[in-house]
Amino acid sequence: MSENSHDAGHDSTARPMSPAIPDRPSLDGLEGKWDEQWESAKVYAFNHETSREKVFSIDTPPPTASGSLHIGHVFAYTQADILARFHRMAGKDVFYPMGWDDNGLPTERRVQNYFGVRCDPSLSYVENFEPPHRGGNAKTSKPQNQMPISRKNFIELCLELATEDEKAFEHTFRTLGLSVDWNLRYQTIDDNSRAVSQKAFLTHLKNGQAYQAEAPTPWDVTFRTAVAQAEQEDHDREGAYHRLGFTRADNGEKVFIETTRPELLPACVALVAHPDDERYKPLFGTNVISPLFEVEVPVLAHPLAQADKGAGIAMICTFGDATDVIWWRELDLPTRAVIGRDGRFIEDTPWITSEAGRERYAELAGLTVFSAQKRVVEMVTETGDMVGEPKKITHPVKFYEKGDKPLEYVTSRQWYITNGGRDESDGALRTALLRRGEELTWYPEFMASRYRNWVENLTGDWLVSRQRYFGVPIPVWYGLDERGEIDYERVLVPSEDRLPVDPTLDAPEGFEESQRDEPNGFTADPDVFDTWATSSLTPLLATGWLDDRDLFEKVYPMDLRPQGHDIIRTWLFSTVVRSHLLTDSLPWTGASINGWILDPDRKKMSKSKGNVVTPIDLLEKYGSDGVRYWAARARQGADTAFEEGQMKIGRRLAIKILNASKFALGFGEVASDPEGTLPADPAAVTEPLDRAMIASLASVVDQASAAMAKLDYARAIEVIEPFFWTFCDDYIELVKNRAHGAAGEGPAASARAALQIALETLLRLFAPYLPFATDEVWSWWREGSVHAQAWPTSAPLAKTAAGQDESLLRVVSEAIISVRKVKSDAKVSQKTPMLHATLALPEVALAEFESVRFDVCALGSIEELTLEASTDGAITLSKVELGEPPAKKK
Repeated sequence: MSENSHDAGHDSTARPMSPAIPDRPSLDGLEGKWDEQWESAKVYAFNHETSREKVFSIDTPPPTASGSLHIGHVFAYTQADILARFHRMAGKDVFYPMGWDDNGLPTERRVQNYFGVRCDPSLSYVENFEPPHRGGNAKTSKPQNQMPISRKNFIELCLELATEDEKAFEHTFRTLGLSVDWNLRYQTIDDNSRAVSQKAFLTHLKNGQAYQAEAPTPWDVTFRTAVAQAEQEDHDREGAYHRLGFTRADNGEKVFIETTRPELLPACVALVAHPDDERYKPLFGTNVISPLFEVEVPVLAHPLAQADKGAGIAMICTFGDATDVIWWRELDLPTRAVIGRDGRFIEDTPWITSEAGRERYAELAGLTVFSAQKRVVEMVTETGDMVGEPKKITHPVKFYEKGDKPLEYVTSRQWYITNGGRDESDGALRTALLRRGEELTWYPEFMASRYRNWVENLTGDWLVSRQRYFGVPIPVWYGLDERGEIDYERVLVPSEDRLPVDPTLDAPEGFEESQRDEPNGFTADPDVFDTWATSSLTPLLATGWLDDRDLFEKVYPMDLRPQGHDIIRTWLFSTVVRSHLLTDSLPWTGASINGWILDPDRKKMSKSKGNVVTPIDLLEKYGSDGVRYWAARARQGADTAFEEGQMKIGRRLAIKILNASKFALGFGEVASDPEGTLPADPAAVTEPLDRAMIASLASVVDQASAAMAKLDYARAIEVIEPFFWTFCDDYIELVKNRAHGAAGEGPAASARAALQIALETLLRLFAPYLPFATDEVWSWWREGSVHAQAWPTSAPLAKTAAGQDESLLRVVSEAIISVRKVKSDAKVSQKTPMLHATLALPEVALAEFESVRFDVCALGSIEELTLEASTDGAITLSKVELGEPPAKKK
């Protein structure tokens, strides 16, 4: 087998054909043409008969199937595709699936707006339900105007819309030229994904790695669901410090605190100061009475209190923020929650016992947090409990990453998976997960620190339950006692052969449906898993973990996870957690991290910010190869500006590949390589300039291969592209007269063979980047697809160069630059004859330059060229005499 041939399963039959070159090569329509042909020929189909050592498997990010893709998707998925294509050409059987992340809040919100509905689990299912409308409607985008429908009807609409979105996504990705195996598609809501997700959870539950707890939980009041730590982000918000006076119960003196949340006064359970703060040491162990609501609370010490923040003494409320939760837990304080799941103040506050306090609280019941704060400030102003005016500040406030209101802390029962965040005893799990991060190969390396920092600063286990509808149901029921009360200690689980199950529709073993929500019967857990709880299983969803052991052993652990740096803390970390707990291994051996796309203001492009650009118009305007080029020029991990200028350059490069290839192939057939390694007989390459060009190309192949071996696709194209332009602008122009036979048949055959050898090598080098233009040219004169060929190696090129180094090509390039500059400075056509010129060269290059005299004179229209040794080693042109410019054609 030749050095440029693949192993079994790859096309190694590419042979020279008589070129069939179109009259006017064009990029137009190539995307549709080649997508169809690739699909028909199964160019990217995974070889299931392979072995593990021959596989390169990729854990492709499943995009959220809601709405439309944006240019950031094109950016990231192109970079991953370049790596997939390289490894395929490097002889690997590439396992490259595509998933759709269907479930979760984005899909629900889109369904609500698109169909004008909202889910009400208390309603019955309606057969053949038709929603109020299809397509957004300003009126029904508001919840109060949306039609309530059953959970089953709502889920059906979610599936319907997600399926339509997925078709549009696939069309875009096919247009982009992603080389995924479309037979390996999966959805995070399909039967397999639900079964895998539920089995994984039940395994965690059995192993003591999943548990439920009723505790204060970060809560989004708009979506009315719990939110995990990894889904939170800080937004800078305007606020104010309010100086409020508590009254000492023993002597009536005032104790002043400063708070940004005066509305939580009725939820106050204590005041707290640092144990070493001399100002407040005398107060520790005493009680104070809260303003307005007249509730007596203790003054306590805790090291988290900050003496230099505000008044140095703070009120603990249940719950204002994460620190309140820590104080509440560690100081064993009572729970006095006042904010409900809807973000409004609740009615019942039995700890407020004074008549005045209850009357004041009655004015707050039912108000939103914003309105309650406003009213409390009015009250403390009226009573004189606030000193001075509020001091305005700007401070970071926690938000759900998809929400538009600050998070509140609400007490609720939720499910958790251990992730080292509460690993308080021996720290074994946290340590193991940190070690996993060290085992992983990071591209680029510095991204490892983001993983490490996240793990080291976790404050709690992973909250995986969500109070939503379109997601993987949590597969448990609870037994009911004789009064019909839920016994949360009596968790009923399904057998694995029943998975997937929906506890709201299916009954547990040993029960009948008639016993649902009846005394001594059962009730379903109504919640679903957080979307990350399923997405974190993508290496298991796609590889047959549940039901295809043969496939699983061939592709897992996977070789690469490509993803953005912003979801290292969510998707990457959570996937490492699940694989560590379920398979005692990393999910993949390497992670390639891409940056963000930035808008002209250097802000991240995102749907939530409304500054995204959709890709279809760009793909049509610049061609998919042009857009891919822009993505390929960005370095791993680096945030990149959205720049159409780079896409223009990419389109120009793709067009140049077509036109230069047409020219290079237009000199007729060449003698075949007896060994079948190259597209032309290397023995025909006899001229020093041709061998110097091939030697230079061999160096490019080595450099590009070394870069790609490190997954540095940007560095590789930085090497390939400049050589290509030199090849087109200098080499082709130099040898075209000779290739036409002007110097005789032997020199012509040398140029023609060198052109075809270089062209074929360049097509292979460019193939991962510009798949459409390269396969188009390949089809003109070679069999099969360029994407089924081997990545080039330098050995056959070096052999062809036969000991010639690349220095001659550099000398000649500098010489013709000098020739062109003289004519440009004289403002005459490059076709203007040069009657005489003297070229000074380094002495070591003089003799060899004689071999290229014909090519240089032909290119520069030089009639008489004198060579001399330069005194300083520079290449200069002097004693130039120009002739008359050629007459312009009428």
